[in-house]
Amino acid sequence: MKKVVVSAALAGSVLLAPQVADAALGDQTLREGMRHGDVQELQDKLKAEGYFSRSTTSTGYFGTITRAAVRDFQRDAGIGVDGIAGPQTFRAMGVSSNGTSSSNVSTGSGNWISFNGTLRSGARGGSVASLQDALNTLGYGAGTTGVFGPKTESAVRSFQRDAGIGVDGIAGPQTYRALNGESVVKSSSSGSSNNSGTSSSSSAGSSSSSVDSLISTARSVQGSPYSWGGTTPAGFDCSGFVNYVFSQNGQTLPRSTSQLWNARTPVSNPVRGDLVFFETRTGPSHVGIYLGNGQFIHSGASTGVAVASMSNSYWGPRYLGAGRF
Repeated sequence: MKKVVVSAALAGSVLLAPQVADAALGDQTLREGMRHGDVQELQDKLKAEGYFSRSTTSTGYFGTITRAAVRDFQRDAGIGVDGIAGPQTFRAMGVSSNGTSSSNVSTGSGNWISFNGTLRSGARGGSVASLQDALNTLGYGAGTTGVFGPKTESAVRSFQRDAGIGVDGIAGPQTYRALNGESVVKSSSSGSSNNSGTSSSSSAGSSSSSVDSLISTARSVQGSPYSWGGTTPAGFDCSGFVNYVFSQNGQTLPRSTSQLWNARTPVSNPVRGDLVFFETRTGPSHVGIYLGNGQFIHSGASTGVAVASMSNSYWGPRYLGAGRF
């Protein structure tokens, strides 16, 4: 998903619209030029999904920056792209017309989660968003759009396979019970693989446990800020982040992105733990760690350490290739 990073001043500037009485989010259509409490809630939701920088203040003013963020969300959610937050957009966010989540999900300690009804490809709303949250917490990249698309189906299938239950990509009672089961035992049989890209064969370049450790280390510093030349959780650049993660797991890698690119063992299809490279300027200039299900974790200049989609409107066209160490 494309990240829109602005200052608090810019997000709230230009052409103030008249104040209107606040209502619950989802009770009205929000568009450019409005100043409203619902706009602030919308901005908070967009920020939570990564469409604004975490440091950006939600101002309650719907300006050109908010419109761009709404358009990016709509594009990633696979709905009509018009920059107007109306019923379809709120449904994709999991917000009902009375401003409450449409989810029938309750969350307690651990991964406890319950649903009313079965969720499958094409479903939308808060229940889907909560399912995605549960899968993401367990390390399955299910997306965060509230739309049950191919990525979510793939994550459900991967979870079902690892949990040893029927694999159909549909989240029904058996899948919910497994999600509530405190622990999930991942397959480690020789040569096995799943849709998340996890492979315990020697061709994966490292054992399943070492890949899990790499990714656990990477996720443990999620939210660390970007810093050019940085190599510690106080601030990383992209290759500094990769170096830190691997060094914490006993492996020394070349320092720069171009050196990593030249030293890698090329692979046509990355699996979890492989490095993925992007061309943001001429040649390999950005690197991250592949998580599976089309997602990677990296230190971005506008996001710090964060998870991103390989196929979003920014990274997709800039993907250069993958490598293994």
